[in-house]
Amino acid sequence: MEELADRLRHSKVSVAPMMDWTDRHCRYFLRQVTATAGLYTEMVTAAALCHGEPERLLRFDPAEKPVALQLGGSDPGLMAEAAKMGEAFGYDEININVGCPSDRVLSGQFGACLMSRPGVVAERVAAMKAACDLPVTVKTRIGIDEQDSYAFLRAFVETVAAAGCATFIVHARIAVPGWFEPERKPVGAATEIRSRLPAEKRLPGPGSGPERRHYLGRCRARTPAPRRRHHDRAPGVP
Repeated sequence: MEELADRLRHSKVSVAPMMDWTDRHCRYFLRQVTATAGLYTEMVTAAALCHGEPERLLRFDPAEKPVALQLGGSDPGLMAEAAKMGEAFGYDEININVGCPSDRVLSGQFGACLMSRPGVVAERVAAMKAACDLPVTVKTRIGIDEQDSYAFLRAFVETVAAAGCATFIVHARIAVPGWFEPERKPVGAATEIRSRLPAEKRLPGPGSGPERRHYLGRCRARTPAPRRRHHDRAPGVP
């Protein structure tokens, strides 16, 4: 399992989690196309898993592996329980959604609004890591509302990394809560952020060893490649 998790975390290309698109049928198809791309589930709320039908929501074909389970939620206890379920079902990574700006997600106090509350995200990371042995990662944006400076992103990453998150997937757009078409940063600005991340020094983190070292340089930034078509979402999906 560790080998599969490493393949997922270090894959150079990932298919972003997309509601109503990256279900188990889509992921099975995509795995026939590539054996190396990172695959993510649609976002699943922790409450739906703990109070609903986990078998229906979590089952997948082993051929999809390695695959990450993306979770959303506001309760650390439910998030920890959901992470434990994901591990039991055979997922290779647990990913926390800190990027969705939709009204529905905002009303549940998770998604992109959590960028302004890094301590809350750190609390959830710590609870989930205590509940399972899988890597717990975070998908986030470069900023929220008017808070879109590099210093803001760095402070967020430092706080969450200190709780044990070693990998951040950075969607290089800001998020505007309640507006499902987030503002796009100019390609130049996104490229600057991506170029600065690997240059950072190691961040302080608990313990030692390769899985305990927290680097901003291990962030994976999704940005449009110049002179190349790039799609991290399906047509018609914001």
